[in-house]
Amino acid sequence: MKAEIVRKYAGKIGTLDVFIRLFSLARLRWLRKKFTLGINFFGIILFHILSSMDEKCSNGVDMDIDETELSDSSSIHDLGEDFLQNFCKKASMSFFNEYGLISHQINSYNDFIKNGLQKVFDSFGETIIEPAYGPKKGEEWQRASVRFGQVTLDKPSFWAGSENDERILLPRHARLQNMTYSSRMKINVYLQVYTQTLVKSDKFKTGKEKYIDKVIKQQEEKDIIIGRIPVMVKSDICWMKGSEKDDCVFDQGGYFLIKGAEKIFIAQEKICMKRLWVSSNQGWTVAYKSEMKRNRLIIRLEAMSKDEDIKGVEKALVVYFLSTKIPLWTLFFALGVSSDKEAVNLIDYSGDNASILNIMLATIRDADDQSKGFRRESTALNHVNKLIKATQFPPEESIDKCISLYLFPNLNSSKQKARFLGYMVKCLLQAYTGHRKCDNRDNFRNKRLELAGELLERELKVHIAHARRRMAKLLQRDLREDRAVRQIDYYLDASIVTNGLSRAFSTGAWSHPYKRMERISGVVANLGRANPLQTIIDLRRTRQQVSYTGKVGDARYPHPSHWGRVCFLSTPDGENCGLVKNLAVTGLVSTNILEPIVDQLSDCGMEKLVDDTSSSLEGKHKIFINGDWVGVCEDSLLFVAELRYKRRRKELPHQVEIKRDEQEGEVRIFTDAGRILRPLLVVENLSRVKSFKSNSYSFQSLLDKGIIELVGIEEEEDCCTSWNIEYLIKVNQEKKPVKYTHCELDMSFLLGLSGSIIPFANHNHARRVLYQAQKHSQQAIGFPTTNPNIRVDTLSHQLYYPQRPLFRTMTSDCLGKSDHHFGKNGIQPRPEIFNGQNAIVAVNVHLGYNQEDSLVMNRASMERGMFRSEHIRSYKAEVDNKESLDKRRKSDDLVNFGKVQSKIGRVDSLDDDGFPYIGANLQSGDIVIGKFAESADHSIKLKHTERGMVQKVVLSSNDDGKNFAVVSLRQVRSPSLGDKFSSMHGQKGVLGFLESQENFPFTIQGIVPDIVINPHAFPSRQTPGQLLEAALGKGIACGGLKKYATPFSTLSIDAITEQLHRLHLFSQTSITLIRAGFSKWGTERVYNGRTGEMVRSLIFMGPSFYQRLVHMAEDKVKFRNTGPVHPLTRQPVADRKRFGGIKFGEMERDCLIAHGASANLHERLFTLSDSSQMHICQKCKNVASVIQRGVGNGRKIRGPYCRLCESVDEIVKVDVPYGAKLLCQELFSMGICLKFETELC
Repeated sequence: MKAEIVRKYAGKIGTLDVFIRLFSLARLRWLRKKFTLGINFFGIILFHILSSMDEKCSNGVDMDIDETELSDSSSIHDLGEDFLQNFCKKASMSFFNEYGLISHQINSYNDFIKNGLQKVFDSFGETIIEPAYGPKKGEEWQRASVRFGQVTLDKPSFWAGSENDERILLPRHARLQNMTYSSRMKINVYLQVYTQTLVKSDKFKTGKEKYIDKVIKQQEEKDIIIGRIPVMVKSDICWMKGSEKDDCVFDQGGYFLIKGAEKIFIAQEKICMKRLWVSSNQGWTVAYKSEMKRNRLIIRLEAMSKDEDIKGVEKALVVYFLSTKIPLWTLFFALGVSSDKEAVNLIDYSGDNASILNIMLATIRDADDQSKGFRRESTALNHVNKLIKATQFPPEESIDKCISLYLFPNLNSSKQKARFLGYMVKCLLQAYTGHRKCDNRDNFRNKRLELAGELLERELKVHIAHARRRMAKLLQRDLREDRAVRQIDYYLDASIVTNGLSRAFSTGAWSHPYKRMERISGVVANLGRANPLQTIIDLRRTRQQVSYTGKVGDARYPHPSHWGRVCFLSTPDGENCGLVKNLAVTGLVSTNILEPIVDQLSDCGMEKLVDDTSSSLEGKHKIFINGDWVGVCEDSLLFVAELRYKRRRKELPHQVEIKRDEQEGEVRIFTDAGRILRPLLVVENLSRVKSFKSNSYSFQSLLDKGIIELVGIEEEEDCCTSWNIEYLIKVNQEKKPVKYTHCELDMSFLLGLSGSIIPFANHNHARRVLYQAQKHSQQAIGFPTTNPNIRVDTLSHQLYYPQRPLFRTMTSDCLGKSDHHFGKNGIQPRPEIFNGQNAIVAVNVHLGYNQEDSLVMNRASMERGMFRSEHIRSYKAEVDNKESLDKRRKSDDLVNFGKVQSKIGRVDSLDDDGFPYIGANLQSGDIVIGKFAESADHSIKLKHTERGMVQKVVLSSNDDGKNFAVVSLRQVRSPSLGDKFSSMHGQKGVLGFLESQENFPFTIQGIVPDIVINPHAFPSRQTPGQLLEAALGKGIACGGLKKYATPFSTLSIDAITEQLHRLHLFSQTSITLIRAGFSKWGTERVYNGRTGEMVRSLIFMGPSFYQRLVHMAEDKVKFRNTGPVHPLTRQPVADRKRFGGIKFGEMERDCLIAHGASANLHERLFTLSDSSQMHICQKCKNVASVIQRGVGNGRKIRGPYCRLCESVDEIVKVDVPYGAKLLCQELFSMGICLKFETELC
């Protein structure tokens, strides 16, 4: 059979190719060395291969040869560009069907529930509680030990009030009742109370003269509730997982419900702890990082004191470990190195460099100065032990135990630890001499993303440690002989964990990664619900924590490692620019791979790390798994090729990342969580597409066949990736020397979700794309949820008639679903990613009303419902229910809902229960919720400019013992002057004028534009993409078939103009070419609506997709003459809803002074602000007081009087701002007297 395979394919792919294929598949180790002797031994080698294969086949041994490897490998050119383009589209659709857009959040939480939660409790180990007293005579010391066991989680439920009445808690219940959607954590706890006695033993039998005997007095094992943990919606323990009917069609989960509010985690960028860190910022250092402080080790190149023999300052290598400074050479010998030569061989630095030799000599001299005779292992160990024990907080373990537990804990023996220490020194010396680059903290290969699993694990450890400390204090009191130890659930307070997690979610203050007493912000955020696109974008956001948000070096700039993983355009402007990022469309975040892969590495030719320090590893490549040195190999190229071959055949997990670093002689393999992966086509396996019998296939089957693989950041450095199929075909046709290994699914997938749906984004200025991707797309009014009747959001907007745009993009198609209305294979874009309407837009000036980004809109279009939206605002109030009322509270302080006559507002629309009836029309100043006590009125009033019609009233109670009410007011809003609109290209503007339809210009076909924008908006903003969108949309509206405006693979201008000018109509029988009748450049002849005359200039006109933003004039309009003032300064208050004043600052004052508007300035800053009067004595120029004084005959009068002059003569009244009068009084209280010069005006 094997010979037939060779004869069959020898003629097609060449004899050498057959040999290489069979050679890699057979994996005969003895053959690798012979292959290096040359191709002349081909006949002998091939004979051995075939004979070996025949022997193994006859013996029943599987040679592990995949038939697809030897299938007919037709070239990419034979498959055809159209076929491959269609395949890429289907593969992308299967990717989104398999992983979705927020799978990284849910997968991380599920991994935490399955593995991380148990890992948290296991990390605490056994807690020993020592007694806090000295025992009396005759009493024994009692001790206790507590150990956590198996942890289990229930599905979310809540207590209904009666005993044993547990009910299912669904997300909609938690949302409506202001409850936390959480699950109970049950933990198996083992408690043991015992005494210890010292017992003599037979030394010849036991090896010890005495030993400690433990006498158990009490022990208990019990499952208790240790707290409640918030549950992520759509996770494995959520009731909505796998539910047939969701609450909302757009809801994909990935968020938490904390007291009714929707909270999300923002992925946190952190430094990778799975690799060495070489740095030169604060001296030359190489660091072994770890989350455990005691496991960290740093080797630093430090300057030593001057020596007589060597001029200048010497530099030596020192080790910082367990908070102490240890000479490097001493630590080498403490780990079992026998000689200086052996230590130098472990470092294995190749190169003749005098500075390196001097560093080595200085390092040896430093060790010799600190410890004579350190070359004996016992002496070196004693010296290291002496240094460690001299620290402020020394470890309790012995020096051997410290080295075993804390120094490179993943390596077993001291010899291996010494070898790894030598490797660290080599890395540092290579960086010092310029043969190795220092690590860049902005490179994503050196970063990991912390998601829900890692963040919850960190926060939960803090609160469980708090509960353990509280338990230990309470248990210590009951360890006396005269007191009994109670059941364990008495000591473990479940509210500590529950309230701690709830507080962290509510405030957003999360525990610091490595500083115990500090908390950081920006980890938890409220989920945005302006439109479904904003919701998805919020869940795909990442954040880099920096101590100072000002100048932070290169952290704000795009890095080459962002390519395809982080969108280089979607970032906010302002202080967080470049620090807050968004994942690219196909960006995936890896999870922990638990299955061991060391055995499979051995099958591929890896030799495990030797347990000695004498054998040489020269010429061999080091192999690391997650930063741990596990072995070496001779031929790294063949080793990596076999590993990738295994991964493409499902023998290794698909998320394993394999990097071959030829320059450093290393193979780095990563299986940890937090790496950003992305799918790429494997060029050499594209021919396997034909092996699928049907055109439908899952993404997992493509991974299993090796047609697509998930590539990590480091591994992509070894790849040569084609931008798209077109480049791949072109290289094959032209037979260029470029050898592509991988290919992009689509170039638009390099952008984020909001950026990849922008039409012709590559034609626009980057700033305008950023505006649309980061700001306008998230502020656009759409249809946020399909379940508004069971939600009570504080503020929401709904567009009455949302539409899809005319154009299509690759991302919108791949996120869509099949729809038979669009033909047999028609794809309908997902409706929630676009939020706006298609409008006929003309580029023209109109009576000067559209200057400076203003828009002129058609009033008739507005009246027909264009951009009409619904504005819903909810008002909430709560009172204590009867069960939670305190008996000692006064009856006057009891607050209840109800209707009473109020002094603060009108109660005409309220029923007797204190709530308005459905459909009531409330205006500013009306009471919306009546709430009162006998002593005071606590009703909630509509503030200034608030109004609406009552849509729904909700009365319920939560799990905190509160009754609460929610009243939602609905308001229909049509576009009005001052409302903000935006196109998909960052062309934002406000509505400047509503023109009647009869006054608008019209075309010969009778088409009247909906929007007229100024032509000056295009040259300076550099957004020709909007013009291309309008031209393409006009052709699509006429029946054109060219609909795609995908970034980086858009239609050419010639194709767009050709479709606009000549239209190809396809039918089942023929192709018809008709004249569309439009200019190639999209311009049209229009007629003046006012005069009926033909306008001489041609006007560019076409359909464009416009968005109405949440910024409306009704929410921002501010007007006031006089009104409420601050009680201290008597100046107007600042809040618009409190009828506050308009800020008129120094710059506005300077403008009025420049205009010479003195009377206006006086009125604005004095009369309408804080005008006041005071009295001045012209003699002493001090402030005169207004007092009541006697004037004789027992009469008293009240008036101004100067206490210094003791006179009422020459006192005048002056007008001053009250702020000046207040300043005078405050200075007078400090002993500073002001004098006033007065003049008659």
